[in-house]
Amino acid sequence: MDSTIKYKIISKIINSDDEKQLQAVKSILGIKDDEDFWDELSVEDQASIDEGLNQLEKGKYVSHQSVKEEITRRFNF
Repeated sequence: MDSTIKYKIISKIINSDDEKQLQAVKSILGIKDDEDFWDELSVEDQASIDEGLNQLEKGKYVSHQSVKEEITRRFNF
C-alpha cells in the first residue's frame, strides 16, 4: 500500500470533528475503550516507570535547567 494513502487517512482522522466517522474508524480498527496502554507495557517497563515516579515524588530528579547549564559548562556552548 502506498504510504501517501496512509498519510491522507491519518490527516483526515486528525482533522475530523465528526464523532460518527471517528467511531466508525475506531470500530474498523478494533479499538476498544477499555484498552489502556499501561496493560500493554512489559512488567519491566511498568516497574521502571513506577521507579521513576517514586524518585520524582522524593525530589530525586535533575531539572531541565540544570542539565542545560551542565552541557553549556562541559561543552562550552
